[in-house]
Amino acid sequence: MHARRGRYDPRVRSARARVLLLLLVLLGAGGCAAPPGGSLPEREAVVSRVIDGDTVEVSPPVRGEEDVRLIGVDAPELGGPGGPQPYARRAAAFAERRLEGRRVRLQFGPELEDRYGRVLAYVYAGGGMFNRRLLERGYAQLALFPPNTRYAASLRRAQEEAREARRGLWGLPPGRLCRLADRGNGIGGGC
Repeated sequence: MHARRGRYDPRVRSARARVLLLLLVLLGAGGCAAPPGGSLPEREAVVSRVIDGDTVEVSPPVRGEEDVRLIGVDAPELGGPGGPQPYARRAAAFAERRLEGRRVRLQFGPELEDRYGRVLAYVYAGGGMFNRRLLERGYAQLALFPPNTRYAASLRRAQEEAREARRGLWGLPPGRLCRLADRGNGIGGGC
């Protein structure tokens, strides 16, 4: 006569644990963080509005949030006590021309939201990473915040190319660029 295998049998518990883990992975309950060295989670959306050079509104919302902040870049601010910062309007106009009304691919890093609740993502449009294009054109400065540093080397190279060519922000007199970089975000950027 066989002994009845109950729920406390280690083999049954192990099998249940494997099934539960598989279900969690398939249903996405395991979160969006990718394993180290693995591919990052992605999804498509349409950019419904450009808020500024480094923030867009997307539809459908991601995790209930429409605002997406581009990872790895910091564009000049449109609003603020002293009005728009140098190149803020140009950065926003560049983003509008390239992104507004277009379908984009969002690629998420290990940290999904910033301290303001905006979703953090690399944005792909027109066959390339828009975050990198902002840096190449000099419309933004590098802003790396761990753990979202997957493309740090590529983004750093893009900024260096713009700096050497004195494109965009990098053509400003050093004093104006320093004031831009000194916004309390710890970026620095070339002063």
